[in-house]
Amino acid sequence: MSDSVSPLKYFLSGGFGGVCTVLAGHPLDTIKVRLQTMPVPGPNELALYKGTWDCAKKTVAKEGLSGLYKGMGAPLCGVAPIFAISFLGYGVGKKLQQKTPDEKLNLLQLFYAGAFSGIFTTSVMAPGERIKCLLQIQHADIKPKYNGPVDCIKKLYKEGGLRSIYKGSFATLLRDVPASGMYFMTYECLQRWMSPEDGGKLGLIPIVIAGGSAGIANWVVGMPPDVLKSRLQTAPEGTYKNGIRDVFVHLIKNEGPFALYKGFVPVMLRAFPANAACFLGFEAAMNFLNWLAPNM
Repeated sequence: MSDSVSPLKYFLSGGFGGVCTVLAGHPLDTIKVRLQTMPVPGPNELALYKGTWDCAKKTVAKEGLSGLYKGMGAPLCGVAPIFAISFLGYGVGKKLQQKTPDEKLNLLQLFYAGAFSGIFTTSVMAPGERIKCLLQIQHADIKPKYNGPVDCIKKLYKEGGLRSIYKGSFATLLRDVPASGMYFMTYECLQRWMSPEDGGKLGLIPIVIAGGSAGIANWVVGMPPDVLKSRLQTAPEGTYKNGIRDVFVHLIKNEGPFALYKGFVPVMLRAFPANAACFLGFEAAMNFLNWLAPNM
């Protein structure tokens, strides 16, 4: 990424990068949510899924490949503006800290700029995540409660108004602020280390490595709050009266601290290719915009 920041270019390029992310990573995101939200087995019961591969096999066997893409409509429609706002927030966060347009920020400043972007995205991210998770946990052998994103929004609004649609917003904020800080800081840091000494543009492989590594760093930090968010957003109304605090207490008491990393394998399998795709899309769009409108 250039040290000279154009928030509008960040906005447009981030939106394109977001579309690339969803197309590359949604199947593993579905598996992650199903593992995170599957019921705890009783004393003589087997777990619904033994792990990532078992969940994938059972989903495809019962629902076909399309089962892995359940709920993709919500993030695909929302992800362009979400990533656009995220990259815009990052661009603004960088610009606010720069004394001159080309000033090179240190790693802590890059983290702050990334964390700032997490605040930007929560208002859009939280309802999209709520709808996505509710659609993803619907299984083929159960009559679905929701027939798609629009039907889900209508029923949530009817049940509890905007408050129901935005359920889990604080949990989303707790996840996205530190995770976004790590995300952008890692990408910029690796990008700088791998940049050619003559100041030339990064090649394809360095972008893939930096983008994929940024995705992994994002989820190492964001995984525990993401598990709590998924549990909260998919629970029946009234289950957790004190919100994320009750989810945390209930999870630790009944499943132990390792439950905070449920779905870790599919998340990590998804993180590298999905975020490599994101930054490839971002850099491609940014190069195109710099060619099209160099002074924008």
